[in-house]
This record gives sequence, structure tokens and C-alpha cells, in this order.
Amino acid sequence: MRHFPQVPGPELRLLFHRLPEPFGESGDRDLLAMALGATLYVPATRADLTVTIQRRAARGVCSMVIDLEDAVADHDLEFGKKQAATTLDELGSGIAAYPLLFVRVRDAETIGEIVSAIGPGARVLTGFVFPKFDSTSGAKYLDALDEASKVLGRTVFGMPVLESPALVHRQTRDLELHRIQDLLTARRDSVLAVRIGATDMCSTFGIRRDRDLTIYDVRVVADVIADIVNYLGRTDGTGFTITGPVWEYFADHERMFRPQLRTSPFADSDAVPFREYLVSRDLDGLLREITLDRANGIQGKTVIHPSHVAVVHALSVVTHEEYSDALDILREDCGGVAASEYRNKMNEMKPHRSWAHQTILRARVFGVTNKGVSFVDLLKVLVAS
Repeated sequence: MRHFPQVPGPELRLLFHRLPEPFGESGDRDLLAMALGATLYVPATRADLTVTIQRRAARGVCSMVIDLEDAVADHDLEFGKKQAATTLDELGSGIAAYPLLFVRVRDAETIGEIVSAIGPGARVLTGFVFPKFDSTSGAKYLDALDEASKVLGRTVFGMPVLESPALVHRQTRDLELHRIQDLLTARRDSVLAVRIGATDMCSTFGIRRDRDLTIYDVRVVADVIADIVNYLGRTDGTGFTITGPVWEYFADHERMFRPQLRTSPFADSDAVPFREYLVSRDLDGLLREITLDRANGIQGKTVIHPSHVAVVHALSVVTHEEYSDALDILREDCGGVAASEYRNKMNEMKPHRSWAHQTILRARVFGVTNKGVSFVDLLKVLVAS
């Protein structure tokens, strides 16, 4: 498995200086976490679930979650469990491409139920997503995950979703984050990434953010995200990959504010009509939020609509300028400062070293653009593929 399988080879070579590497069989936890990219959620009760997953994989979706929680009504839960197991077995018995696959459960007990119910599906199951993970429920989830790994004879990864009121409320947040940090650190090898559940966080205050705003404009939630990154996103060997919250809009609406995309990058690529398409689908807001995710130490994103995948992945590709800077920084062990090869910034060898390591990791799974190739060029190709 690698990113951008839907793009023909000749087009890839025109776009990329360094092509994305395969990662599906990698045992490198950090590499797999970076490769998640846009993680698409799909209800477990969807009638054509197996075909949908295969179709999405062929179109470039590299990680998916079969959802048994919020996307499934209470009276459909048992059917959803059976459908999830059946789908995993059908994918495991076939030869068609499939993405990294996770099941979002409602409780720890469901992990054992799914593992017991699957046969050939065991080979395609990457792990489980733990909703409303907190210091009370966390140990049960992680114990069940350990048992699943023993039963299947390999590491089954967990992805906790941080969204509980104890985490959101200011007076309990630090203690809660400290306890969660201890739980996750003890099971570091089996925790693939930490996900942020901003919708539930907003619910704590009766908020539903408008599509004209990013999650970083909702300050009570942005403060929680900042603290999660502070505790769990450190690059000193104690942190985890943290993924961005969902963008839930995908159609046009009457706007109060101007679109958030400048015209000039699209004019430079002769793509002004393409800009209008992005704005009409509310993808300009998503583009801005992804940029802010990255600025705040967050990689990848939860998505609930296929149109969002190309946007997340186009902004995940490393630019030639970023790659050049990262290589220059990692080439020097003794510190110091030097002008970028692009002559537009200074690279400080020690302070920028962690950034450079992250950039090279991202370059391995998402590739590096050729000089002069912009996100507009990438996005045009990905949307058309």
C-alpha cells in the first residue's frame, strides 16, 4: 500500500521529486501513524460496506474506520457488529486493495467480540478506535487491546479518541491528561495515534461550530487541543502522533465571510475555476484548518466525506523547499545557522531538527513535489483522479 495509487505513473513522475514509499507491511509504528492521512469513517451498517471500502481504497483512501459508535443507532448495534466482522472476512479472503482498517467500538468488550468473530479478516484488521477515552475507561480498552494482540498473534493497534468532559473542563483537565499520559505511555508500542474528538468537545458547551470558522476559532476547544499537544505531542520520545478533528461540511452555503482562499495561487496555475469549485464545496475552510492543524503539531485528519481525502493528502505532501531545508538541517550535527537553499529563510540546525525529522518521515509516505509544483497542481490531479 502507498499513497496516490489512483494517479497514473507518468503524472506522478511529473509531480514528484521523491515518490511515496509503500507502507502497508511496515512494522514502523511512527511511519504507519504518519501514513494515516485522511482517515475516513464509514457506518458499520452500510449495506455495501465491503464494496465501499474497496472502491475508496482504489481512489486513494489509505485508512478507514468501520464505525460502531455514533454512526450506528442503538437498535442496529448487533447487526453492525456482524456486518463489521463479515466485511473484514470478505476483505481478508480477497485480493483487492484495502486500506489500513480500524473498528470504532462502543466499549472494551466489543473488541473481544470482533476478534472472536473474524477468520480471514484478522489479516486486514489494523486495530481499534476507542471513543471517549479517559482515565476511567482507558485501562479496560488497553487491556482488551493486549488480549486481541495475543489472540491474533501480532500487534493490534489502538487509537484513543480524546473528547470526554473531564478532559474539556478546565478544573479537571491537567489531572486527566496526566493520567491519560501514564496509561498511554505504559502501552506505547500498541498506541498508533491519538485522535481528537472536537464534536463531542463542542457538545459539552452546546456549540456547533459554523463552517465559516475553523476549530481554532472556537477557543474553549482550541485550548483543549493545545493542552493535548502539550502533554502528548512532544517530540522528545515521550509523545504520540496526534490527528486532527473532523471537518463536517461538504456542500455550498450562504456565506457571511469571504472565502479563505487567495486567488493568486490558482491564477498562477491557470485554475481560477477550480478555486470556485473548492469554495462551492466549503473546502476552503478545510484547507485553512488543515494548515492550522499542521502549525499546531497535528498530522492527518478524521474525515466523514470522500471529497475531503484529496484535500488532506494534497497538503500532506512535502514541498521541494521543505525537503531541501530538512536535508540541510539533518546534515549538520554541530548546530549553527545557515541560509536556506531557497534564500528566503534561516535554518537553525538544533531548534529545527525535530521539525526536519518529522518532515522526512512525512516525505517517505506522501512524497516530495518537484520544484515549482504547488498544492493547487496536486489537488487538481487528485480531485480529477
